Amino acid sequence: MAIESPQSHPLYALDRNIVDGLLAAKEPTSGQMVDAARLFNRYQGFPGATDLKEDLEKTLRLWGFDRNELNRRCRELWSTGYLPGEQLNAQPGSEVGSQVGSGFDSTDSENDA
Repeated sequence: MAIESPQSHPLYALDRNIVDGLLAAKEPTSGQMVDAARLFNRYQGFPGATDLKEDLEKTLRLWGFDRNELNRRCRELWSTGYLPGEQLNAQPGSEVGSQVGSGFDSTDSENDA
């Protein structure tokens, strides 16, 4: 029986930087909570990135959360219309929070005419 070696996730390097930032946060922002929840989902069941998964768990302990509390807070954020990258004081139509999706989205519609 062969022993499987851990896999390397293609987004590990980017995610590692995010997790390092999460570990440094004493009080998580909305975006940091959403990032943590997203990364928990991405790496759940993934056969590798053990250090990253352990650091995500450590982050929750530092914040005083468990997974259920993180998910509850994220659901609450989404229910208020939260968008990733959105800033609380952003002006309507400003660059921050105005681009959503793949970049192919258009604010101009043929139906507007």
